[in-house]
Amino acid sequence: MQHRDQAYIYGKHVIDEAFVRAPHAIKRLYIVSGTTHARYREQAVALGIPVDQCDGDHLPQGVDERVNHQGLIAQVAPGKLEREYKPFIEGLTITPATSLVVLDELTDPQNVGAVIRSAAAFGIAAVLIPEYRQAQVTGTVVKVSAGMAFTVPLVQVGNVNTALRDLKERGFWIYGLVGGGDTNITKESFTKPSVFVLGNEARGLREKTEELCDFKLSIPTDAQCESLNVAASAAVVFYAWRLQYPL
Repeated sequence: MQHRDQAYIYGKHVIDEAFVRAPHAIKRLYIVSGTTHARYREQAVALGIPVDQCDGDHLPQGVDERVNHQGLIAQVAPGKLEREYKPFIEGLTITPATSLVVLDELTDPQNVGAVIRSAAAFGIAAVLIPEYRQAQVTGTVVKVSAGMAFTVPLVQVGNVNTALRDLKERGFWIYGLVGGGDTNITKESFTKPSVFVLGNEARGLREKTEELCDFKLSIPTDAQCESLNVAASAAVVFYAWRLQYPL
């Protein structure tokens, strides 16, 4: 298990993103013996990041030896990737083309990483992540996000419902992704700042959270498919929203 103060990322692309976007979050770079990564060593030293060598059969504790690390592993402080809610929202310029994502007790790091990647692809302004009962930002999340966890602002919130009430007061419309929701995404024009709330993989949105939603979005699918998983649903909804505000 990766702890909040000890997460690892690996692979050239992800570490390139980390060097550019969040060098302050990198605690140490490991170069696996037998690989030549002079550029990464030089860049780490220039950024003040300690560099160690490690053996391919004895990777840092917590790194699965089966991962495709490409000879590069970095220890990161996940907490340094997240921002506090209040200064973030007060500094955000809010327009009708602003959208946010709120995660509501997603438990699978793969889903969290995939949602972050989709958020980056479609220009979502930030991903809000509750502090409790939620898969947090780990090396797995960062890896699945293809490094986009260093690009999209990740904002920690103490309580989802409190944050949603505050966002409503700031002019956002709250959209919950709900199976069988009464608002078809193909008919919604998203004319106000938007918040998309994604619920737990098994249970969906919590009752009190669903009650705060102004709209419950549904995705039309073929009858032979019962539903999409939360990460796939998020990507479809983000795309539908993006069509209203082309890049």
